[in-house]
Amino acid sequence: VSEQVLLLSAGLSLGFLSLLLLSLMLCYLWRKRKNQGQYEELSSPVPSVPACSAPVILVSQCWYPVGTVHAGLYSSSPLKEVVAPPPGMATRLCFSVEYRHSGEQLMVTLFRLGNLPPRFHRNVTLVELRLLPDDRRPRQAKARGTGPDPEFSDCFIFQVSAVCVPRSTLSVCVLSVEQDCKRLPVGKILFPLEGELSQGGRVLWKDLDRADDTKYSEQGDVQVSLSYSPTQQRLSVGVLGTRGLQVLTDTGVCVQVSLQIHTQVVKMKRSSVVKGENDPCFDHRMAFKLRSQHLDEACLRFELQQPHYINTEAPLLLGDLVLGPFMYAKGPQLQHWMDMVNRPQETVEQWHRLSRAT
Repeated sequence: VSEQVLLLSAGLSLGFLSLLLLSLMLCYLWRKRKNQGQYEELSSPVPSVPACSAPVILVSQCWYPVGTVHAGLYSSSPLKEVVAPPPGMATRLCFSVEYRHSGEQLMVTLFRLGNLPPRFHRNVTLVELRLLPDDRRPRQAKARGTGPDPEFSDCFIFQVSAVCVPRSTLSVCVLSVEQDCKRLPVGKILFPLEGELSQGGRVLWKDLDRADDTKYSEQGDVQVSLSYSPTQQRLSVGVLGTRGLQVLTDTGVCVQVSLQIHTQVVKMKRSSVVKGENDPCFDHRMAFKLRSQHLDEACLRFELQQPHYINTEAPLLLGDLVLGPFMYAKGPQLQHWMDMVNRPQETVEQWHRLSRAT
């Protein structure tokens, strides 16, 4: 009898506990359903930014949503007031450069151009960025509008080690695109990174080196065109004109172009002599056979020469120029070569300063 009483007591206890748990579960489900009618479920954990608010620039990889700000309660200055161009007539670019050591990333943010020449106001403005000497393919940004001060909203990330940053140069080329898709050079900036990243993320204004700047170098300038055809393995070179040459005699001027691979001269060609002009216009074109695998090993050397009065004597050198990859050239000379490589079949023209002949 005692065993039956114990079993009955245990059964009643288990039944009571089951009813209690079932009651608690039903109560919880009822309260949850009631609360859903009072509150709306959040669709996203990240707060949305009102469309009318000012642009937000992410300055840190570690950020956390806190809340939203109603744009109508605060007065925000437009971009032209926040980064207004400094006084002057030079065409300037506003941008920022920041290096993040944790991810070995160089971040370049474009804001706006200032004082764009009037003839470019109706055109589309493009900016091409490269990180020299290794970056061959340019990153491209398109302005959001036209006029004298077109604005940008672009951020570019270059993966580069901290060891290579001091040896790198940021190349910025500004182009104006006409309705027929013809690209006109506006100017460029070569920004060495060594010693410029102490204050990461600061806003910079830099003057563009104008494409039509007629300031002559000490030895004079030469205009050169380059074009490379991978299918024909052919390097086409044009010597178009000169300006500001320091002519020594009245025997005329010629140009000698040498194709060199490493230290070996592969081919040498010379133009005819142009006489009776202070700034001779050559418009002389020549072609060299060059395999694609040698584009990183070859260079072109240009020598502006004046024939000697005595034919047997060596000509007088007025200046020289070297165009090629990073092992031979830097700055505009390097960029001209890289433009040719990255734009096959297209003729790329550029003025270059002559160096003093040694």
